[in-house]
Amino acid sequence: MKNFKFAALALALAAIGSANAAVITFQTGTSTAGVQSTAQAYADVVNAAVSGSTGHSVVLSSYDNVSNNSVFHAGNSNIAYKSTIDFGLTSAGTYSFRAGVDFGKGGAVFLDGQVVDFKTNDMWWGGSYSNASQYFQVSGANLSAGNHTLTIYGLEGCCDGGQQVQFAKVGEGYQSFTANTLAPVPEPETYAMLLGGLAMVGVVARRRRAA
Repeated sequence: MKNFKFAALALALAAIGSANAAVITFQTGTSTAGVQSTAQAYADVVNAAVSGSTGHSVVLSSYDNVSNNSVFHAGNSNIAYKSTIDFGLTSAGTYSFRAGVDFGKGGAVFLDGQVVDFKTNDMWWGGSYSNASQYFQVSGANLSAGNHTLTIYGLEGCCDGGQQVQFAKVGEGYQSFTANTLAPVPEPETYAMLLGGLAMVGVVARRRRAA
């Protein structure tokens, strides 16, 4: 009976935990590919690189001053980057996004699977958002309540500079994505799991009192 209670409690906590944080997945791989002609071409080349034998992947707690070397202690040349940020909104709103990157061969940004920015020039923001050609910008995106995905692809010949991804709700200032911002909204089945787990804990507790 005790094991059953612990299992039920674990189920409830798992359901709660899934709603506590945005998920920031940072992936890199090796690629010597050059400038691509379309946003989808960047996605295809980068996806192939990060899923290959040289690929690395990690879930970040913060997207601020991130690089291949600082995260994976890997090389600083011929790098393919993929960043996937899964976030949620409890109500509809208008949001802007920007990504300071070091993509010497350009890259692309997708929001919920749709291309929202695409550049083929040498991009190096260097910590400054004063030159629009050197970073990605998505302005005034009208987003519905629920879950969304921001995906950034890029290629770099050298030299693996620090990168940053930020968001801003209309009328508010930019802030970097962290595990504590814009947490995904639990799906209905997650609520059902939570309620079911809590109900099982309650049943076990009543039986123990009765015994």
